[in-house]
Amino acid sequence: MKTLMKRELCAGMLLALVSQLAAAQSTVTLYGVGDIGIEYLTKADAAGNKQLRMTSGNVSGSRWGLRGVEGLGSGSKAVYVLESGFDLDTGMGQGGRLFGRQAYVGLESEWGRMTLGRQQNALFDLLINYDPTGFATRYSAFMLDPVLVGRYDNTAKYTGKFGPVTAVALYSLARGSVVASGGGSAPAGELPGDVRSDRAFGGGLEYAAGRFGATVVYDQQQGTTGISGQSSGQTDRRLGLGASYVLGQGTISAGYRWFRGDIGVVPGGQVRRNDIYWIGYRLQVSPAVGMTAAGYYFNNRNSGQDPWSLAASVNYALSRRTDAFLTVGYAHNKDNSALGLNGFGTATPGQNQTGITANLRHKF
Repeated sequence: MKTLMKRELCAGMLLALVSQLAAAQSTVTLYGVGDIGIEYLTKADAAGNKQLRMTSGNVSGSRWGLRGVEGLGSGSKAVYVLESGFDLDTGMGQGGRLFGRQAYVGLESEWGRMTLGRQQNALFDLLINYDPTGFATRYSAFMLDPVLVGRYDNTAKYTGKFGPVTAVALYSLARGSVVASGGGSAPAGELPGDVRSDRAFGGGLEYAAGRFGATVVYDQQQGTTGISGQSSGQTDRRLGLGASYVLGQGTISAGYRWFRGDIGVVPGGQVRRNDIYWIGYRLQVSPAVGMTAAGYYFNNRNSGQDPWSLAASVNYALSRRTDAFLTVGYAHNKDNSALGLNGFGTATPGQNQTGITANLRHKF
């Protein structure tokens, strides 16, 4: 009887030890994306010249990163991400930042995740699923407003998922605008005596269940003391809305971005005000073939410069990790606007632009 009790006691102690070891287990994942291709553009400069070039990050920004998780017990865990972006065509990227895409550490439990460091803003987190191209680096909503895929330094961020609802809230003490420093330039940091300088905050909610999804998100930036023409009292505000619905093998999605801001506007100058609208459709034709079509419209409330663009792409999965893309785009400029398929200022003012990219993407 005593022997049996000893065996049961030992077994219980062993199970408790194994449980504690399992809770303390940690994992580290090396991951990345390599995306490169050839792009052809018309009206690619002020003189109206054509351009043929090799480009990195046509659909997804090329990157490598480390993602880690350590169990802390009772369902809690420590998490971190270190993610570096680069251009495959040159091997360089992100202005000298070692981990320019993301660099954070945090804690996660059943109540959500709290992280500290350089992180994606709430616009990116909550709107990306409602751009038909998934905020592709080229020919997407990204070209109309890069802040839609922005990242902020010095950021505290909360993300919680409760059934079909996802909540995001963040606050950046200094979002990382580049300022002059010692004859060069460097990201802005927290400024003594001026807590508003370079500050940013935002948040929103997403509901996704079954075939339907919708989101609303807000983002606000303050001007940066130390940059010519800016002050911490200046503000840029953005509000984003998105919705999607699954139809058979395809998904229709639409979005809207409202903007009002005066960062960099001279005293007494006209406050910037514009809207972006988009709509599109993604269709999975077969397990290997997908198609996407999207349209984007920029409404400048202060002038008649209201350009729009169209994009269509076909992708073919060569394997689970490697796929090829062919994308065609067209940008139409009105009243001397200069929207190119790679952003404002990348096309001949007042001239329309056509572009084609063919690229290969590998994920690891």
